[in-house]
Amino acid sequence: MRRQLLARSAGLAAAAALPLPLLAQPEGAITIVVPYAPGGTTDILGRMLAREMAPLLGRTIIVENKPGAGSGVGAALVARAPADGNTLLVATSSTLAINPWLYRKLNYDPAKDFAPVGLIGIVPLVVVVNANSPVRSIADLVSMSKTRPEAMSYGSAGNGSPQHLVAEMFKVATGARLTQIPYKGSAPAVADLLGGHIDVMFSDILPALPHIRAGRLRALGVTSARRQPALTEVPTVAESGVPGTAGFQGVAWQSLVAPAGTPQATVEKYAEALARVMNQRTLRAQLAADGFEPDTMMPKQLEAYVRAETARWGRVIKASGATVD
Repeated sequence: MRRQLLARSAGLAAAAALPLPLLAQPEGAITIVVPYAPGGTTDILGRMLAREMAPLLGRTIIVENKPGAGSGVGAALVARAPADGNTLLVATSSTLAINPWLYRKLNYDPAKDFAPVGLIGIVPLVVVVNANSPVRSIADLVSMSKTRPEAMSYGSAGNGSPQHLVAEMFKVATGARLTQIPYKGSAPAVADLLGGHIDVMFSDILPALPHIRAGRLRALGVTSARRQPALTEVPTVAESGVPGTAGFQGVAWQSLVAPAGTPQATVEKYAEALARVMNQRTLRAQLAADGFEPDTMMPKQLEAYVRAETARWGRVIKASGATVD
């Protein structure tokens, strides 16, 4: 999937508008830090942005994966990076809105250490099992989890990730018996699901979709409020009819931020380049077909959005009782 998306974006880069006026910045490459392992949604999007934004900014952009601590390792590195416009972070809902509620001590401050650049989009989740699993529906998942001697295992992109929290929301809503197995990103969790080492996953659609289409994974339901263009035949969890799932919804999001103190002119230039990339009609259609909902927000809008999302996830975490440390 990552190779396909990068190949698609290569053609789009050539067709993009003329480069933006160059910034008065130090020479050298811009680094985009992805705070998860390679192969997952955040990594795929980070590499797509690097390829698409580079010609607009007239700069080389490289991607570095720094997984760990529910995105906290990569976030802390960027928080401490010089505010010279040479470092960016693909910040997820975990990075900015969830981790403050789950970790007693963070080695970065989501509210103070970053300058918002823009929203990339929304990440719906899909409930998937191995194609050889006897579980064929959300109702099967709930009933079988309650009758097995041991709780079913589910993989997540890490403690405090949306995959973790949405699964915990599902447990509270349905009474399903599920035990989390945390990973350092979606891709390794999907790999273990394919290998039969875990029972189920509330996965980002993007890394799971190729395996669903190839018949290696079975999709049971999506966690968004409506069905997804990439999986039109898959019902929402709320459509399952299982008691407790009426109105069920849980999605994540991805954004781009810089270290706090980055010059405002630089932030605005990056925000403009990001918006121009994400508003490409063909790219938006391709991302939607791959299970991602592109969206754009400029820095001030993203700042307000993160505040609202931080409050919302706080309510979710308190209701679910989820903890990390």
